[in-house]
Amino acid sequence: MPRKEQGWVTFQTSENERKILEEFCEQSQRTKTEILRELVRSLNQHSSAPILPTTQQEKQEDTYTSKSDIESNTQKKSLKVSSRNILKGVVKRVIYGAVNSEVTLEIIHKVELTSIITRASAEELELSEGKEAYAVIKSNDIVIARE
Repeated sequence: MPRKEQGWVTFQTSENERKILEEFCEQSQRTKTEILRELVRSLNQHSSAPILPTTQQEKQEDTYTSKSDIESNTQKKSLKVSSRNILKGVVKRVIYGAVNSEVTLEIIHKVELTSIITRASAEELELSEGKEAYAVIKSNDIVIARE
């Protein structure tokens, strides 16, 4: 059941598009929802609307986008870690201390995780409010990572 603040988007895909999305999700170990949210958020970064295919041939070619095309457009580097509990979120706040920093990620609406990491790590990851990052949970530790 969706929360009042959330909405649903439903759309049809071809068999080929569905397979591409499922393979990408499996390879990146993320859900379809995470991938599609990331794609929608990336639209904010474009200064103008994307060019859409206009001819029938261009529309047909667009339907058969290869897996490597999707990977090169949506993923710069693959983050590989042994932990199986990886939660994508958005940095809500970073409080820098002399040695350590307190980093809070919002995973979903009103669900936050906070981790204490070294100041050097926070600076190296270039963590700041609004940036996407991952909470990598192993046992009782939460590690912050970025692509």
